[in-house]
Amino acid sequence: MSLPKGLAEDVSRNLVMVARLIDEDPEGAYGYSRVALRLASRVAAVREAAGFAAYASQKFSEALAEFRAARRMTGNVDLWPVMADCERGLGRPEKALDMAGAPEVQKLDKAGQVEMRLVAAGARRDLDQLDAAIVTLQSPELASNSVQPWTARLRYAYADALLAAGREGEAREWFAKAVESDKDGSTDASDRLAELDGVEFVDALDEDDRDEAAVGEPVADSEVPVADVADEAAVADAAAEDEEDTESPESGSDLDDEVSEVSEVSDKADKAEKAEDSEGDGRDESDLKG
Repeated sequence: MSLPKGLAEDVSRNLVMVARLIDEDPEGAYGYSRVALRLASRVAAVREAAGFAAYASQKFSEALAEFRAARRMTGNVDLWPVMADCERGLGRPEKALDMAGAPEVQKLDKAGQVEMRLVAAGARRDLDQLDAAIVTLQSPELASNSVQPWTARLRYAYADALLAAGREGEAREWFAKAVESDKDGSTDASDRLAELDGVEFVDALDEDDRDEAAVGEPVADSEVPVADVADEAAVADAAAEDEEDTESPESGSDLDDEVSEVSEVSDKADKAEKAEDSEGDGRDESDLKG
């Protein structure tokens, strides 16, 4: 179905935003998909994009409806695995297993068949059938040494199922194989492997931030330990005593010298006064005789 040029451009812009946001902001992508859906609900690509946006936002019922509509428009079976996974999301793992055994699976390409196998194994785990889930994932694609776009996810799912079944040694081996094939970081296999090896990760940035915040931070008076204050006071008192001991002899000597000088001056003054008194007495006697 063709759209008028202006409308087609508007729809295209919204679909571009869906593709751009769907991994990091599913809700934002969902909003753009609803706009595109209102503008061109009869376009299969729009229904498919709306389905994936709803699926990413875990709106499984809505996603399933959009996928079914897109499939009716195109007759394509490529959406079969994700439709089955929507059934899992709706709490219907048995329905997902029924779809895994349907003739449509044989029409899928290799990537689609591996995806269907992953969904079926997930449905088995939903039903607490761990051994069946492990067997479901055992396939030529899992055993192959060649790395394909689906290899990392397949190995990861197998390792996770083994770990859930308590087969830790085998799980570690397959997590390691998943790491080897996960070139674009589509799984957290490296983190899971590190956990099994007992490795703990420390956020160095947070530690540095705390250290920087501590440097130069003033300490309130109430935070100074009492023992430190007492030690400082004792040191100050000892220093004062040392200073007094050092200066006392010199201060005493200076005081004695000053006292001696004052005494000498006083003695001289007394002698001079007595001599004047003697002379005065002689003058008075002579005046009387005259």
